[in-house]
Amino acid sequence: MGNLTQQLSRPATYADLEALPPEIKGEIIEDVLYTQPRPRMRHSRAGLRIGGRISEAYDLEPENPSGWWIAMEPGIELPRSAEVAPDLAGWRRERMRPPPPREPIRVVPDWVCEVLSPSNRTYDRQIKFPYYARLGIGHLWVIDTDAHTVEIKRLVDHQWVETDVFANNEILSAEPFKELKIPLATLWLPSI
Repeated sequence: MGNLTQQLSRPATYADLEALPPEIKGEIIEDVLYTQPRPRMRHSRAGLRIGGRISEAYDLEPENPSGWWIAMEPGIELPRSAEVAPDLAGWRRERMRPPPPREPIRVVPDWVCEVLSPSNRTYDRQIKFPYYARLGIGHLWVIDTDAHTVEIKRLVDHQWVETDVFANNEILSAEPFKELKIPLATLWLPSI
């Protein structure tokens, strides 16, 4: 089952998300409700592994003003987009104070990471990536668990420019976390 656009005769609201069955994930981007099945193991594990490495290196010192806030599937609320949830997102602490404990985040991330799956590949590339560019997010990482690659993109003149691609068992070191060395072999599930 791939991504579905929910055709509503009005702008989608958070109440439309709450009405979705538990096995369906939804996002509202520019007033349109998009749904897809919840991520499976390969997808979730890759996001967790890379997010954990980044969080450990950049987000564990709460008093460090040069650090980052890193979150998995954060609820981000922006104008005309009541719920945007990248697989991973990061905010430089100088741009965002401590995240609100019970409210959605209303600050555009500095970095996002999306993990591609058969159910979201087209949606991410055709809907989310252009939307992220319109928002002005500076950095995008794209993990493809089938191809065993991580694409590194930087926003230049409102367009994504691919700056690097890491594959298989290479060591990932890329902006905005250039100092961090991530062995890609830890992201991939073993073949059956």
